[in-house]
Amino acid sequence: MESVRRFVEGRLKLRVNAEKSAVDRPWKRKFLGFSFTWHQRPKIRVAPKSLKRFKDKVRELTKRSKGQSMGHRLERLNAYLRGWAGYYRHAETRSVFAELDEWIRRRLRMCLLKQWKKPKTKKRNLVALGIPNEWAALISASRKGYWRLANTPQVNKALGIAYWRNQGLVSLVERYDSLRYTT
Repeated sequence: MESVRRFVEGRLKLRVNAEKSAVDRPWKRKFLGFSFTWHQRPKIRVAPKSLKRFKDKVRELTKRSKGQSMGHRLERLNAYLRGWAGYYRHAETRSVFAELDEWIRRRLRMCLLKQWKKPKTKKRNLVALGIPNEWAALISASRKGYWRLANTPQVNKALGIAYWRNQGLVSLVERYDSLRYTT
């Protein structure tokens, strides 16, 4: 590191930031939000810190205590998702995008359950979405929290991928595939 610093500062007349610069394994470092996997043939991936920042931003955009319509929430979320997927399209780990897609849909299911508030409303809406009456009654009368209910098979079936696609939610995986394989 010292010889590299001397070369860059002496020969190239550039300043080296000692806090940001280091000599380390590629999978332990990040560069512009990207990192590398630890494999025989390394792949470009989204850095863990960037994933944490992404989740924090999505949490902020989908706060369930924030009084806003689902349409407005989806509009703001879609703008962020399009930009994020565009920036990280060079990542070679498609599975991360798929996991984030699932997590986002669960967040949105949680928000919708919170908006429905009363058990009677939850039951009526779940039945309208095609869930059998008995299942809807079990979900609507449950004392489990919204996050836990958002992951139940019944709610997942009622508010699945097709539902969110009809609502206009941008899929990270579809966006990633379109950017990655058509350009």
